[in-house]
Amino acid sequence: MIGKDTALAASYLQQGKLVAIPTETVYGLAARIDLDEAVLSIFTAKNRPSFDPLIVHIADPSWLGALVLDIPEPAKKLMAQAWPGPVTLLFKKSELVSDLVTSGNDTVAIRMPNHPLTLETLRLLGSPVAAPSANPFGYVSPTQAAHVEKQLGEKVAYILDGGESGIGLESTIVSFIDAKPCVLRLGGMSLEELEDLLGEAPAVNISTHSNPKAPGQLDTHYATGIPLLQTRSIRAAAEEFKGKNLALLSFSESYSDLPWVGSEVLSREGDMKEAAQALFAAMRRLDEGNADFILAEFFPEIGLGRAINDRLQRASHRK
Repeated sequence: MIGKDTALAASYLQQGKLVAIPTETVYGLAARIDLDEAVLSIFTAKNRPSFDPLIVHIADPSWLGALVLDIPEPAKKLMAQAWPGPVTLLFKKSELVSDLVTSGNDTVAIRMPNHPLTLETLRLLGSPVAAPSANPFGYVSPTQAAHVEKQLGEKVAYILDGGESGIGLESTIVSFIDAKPCVLRLGGMSLEELEDLLGEAPAVNISTHSNPKAPGQLDTHYATGIPLLQTRSIRAAAEEFKGKNLALLSFSESYSDLPWVGSEVLSREGDMKEAAQALFAAMRRLDEGNADFILAEFFPEIGLGRAINDRLQRASHRK
């Protein structure tokens, strides 16, 4: 069921059922964090491995105190300027946060999403929720209610329809476990924006793991069914796979002289924010075509381009 009824969404969550929630980044699959059975149903519905931790979503910074052991001053500074918004903070967790949510880690990832329907739902519920992206594990994240319905269907009690996600990339994750803030996942807030808000350049540790300490660190993720190949030369890759049905995923150039069976140009004006918002929906459309391979180009390593490259690299068939 799809709708805009926040009271109904909160009621389903209160009952321990799963609800898909809209955020400015992507749609999340939410359950109350204090109901272990509900949290387990997230992993079951997504076919998500239990070792991959979940992000906790809150409606107000005041909720944070019960969930974490300590809030360092740099974290307070970032929260004051960036919440609600596309940045997740990693802290040492309190005993109130179930090990199921954190996959046994002693840290918890928390954010305050910037979407009025979801914030209203959380306030009505009066409880934080755990909410990874609302899609089968490893596949492209959803940016529309219809994406959730198509792939999770009856596994979700209710899909709260908040329109298309405004940013289109998952949140940036910043750890405050050590003295210096450290970015663990690139996302909807760029490194440049973070440096401006923190007053210092954060450390960056975008490593990949088979046993992640924070969400979004698995080396293979966001994948399409049709093999996606990220390349620094679209023309060279098209020549390499000559004779195959090829689809294109590009930043601003159409490469219209090449025989594509599908083509998605994310921003003809070269606008990185527009490209980020369009990325996952474009990947889904290409995946519904008849290509043998999807060729995706590398994006400029500035601003949100870094996060786009991160997602495409994790989705890439050939590392």
